Amino acid sequence: MNPPLPQNWQALYAAVLSDALDAAGVWNQAMSSRIRPLDDKLKLCGRARTAQFMEVPYVEEGVNPYELEIAIVDDLKPGDVAMFACGGSTRIAPWGSLLSTATRARGAAGCVTDGFVRDIIGIRELDLPVFHAGIAPLDSKGRGQIRAVDVPVIVDNVRVAPGDLVFGDADGVVVVPQAVEALVLEFAFDKINGESHSLEELRAGGYLRDVYARHGVL
Repeated sequence: MNPPLPQNWQALYAAVLSDALDAAGVWNQAMSSRIRPLDDKLKLCGRARTAQFMEVPYVEEGVNPYELEIAIVDDLKPGDVAMFACGGSTRIAPWGSLLSTATRARGAAGCVTDGFVRDIIGIRELDLPVFHAGIAPLDSKGRGQIRAVDVPVIVDNVRVAPGDLVFGDADGVVVVPQAVEALVLEFAFDKINGESHSLEELRAGGYLRDVYARHGVL
């Protein structure tokens, strides 16, 4: 069973987690700028449930190309994040409104994919955090299908293991490996506290050089 999410995760943001990962000596856990939210106002925080897609040129006779896709979405638990690794494929949009509706009904946190998404108006109406590499109408059928679930995957060049902490906001997506999660969260909340004091002093007219010298936060 995955550990619970941080109780005050709403105070987190992607930039402070990225900085905390750097401080912990864990680099390359922030996805690139091409992975964007459908809605900048929504934050995503949850545990990774992974699926590895592969490109296919056709659908084999007698094969349900959606079998594993259906299985992982139906098995999502509250707080889970569907992580669909597509290898940056430009041929498929594996996430749409039906999967989003089922995900919302399961109480799961949302989705991150380095593939495309579609049905975006319907997804936005659900207020479900979804992060994507692009928008296209392309069905995955006959173009791609899942070959494995709940295995380590690479999403936009970031390694994601099942159960890793996934966080996303308007700045992007960061993945925190479980092995360093406690340390990274400690660093992150310490920096949030320091930034709070810095902001107060800057609003009062303090000079950035003086505020930085006192708190060491920038």
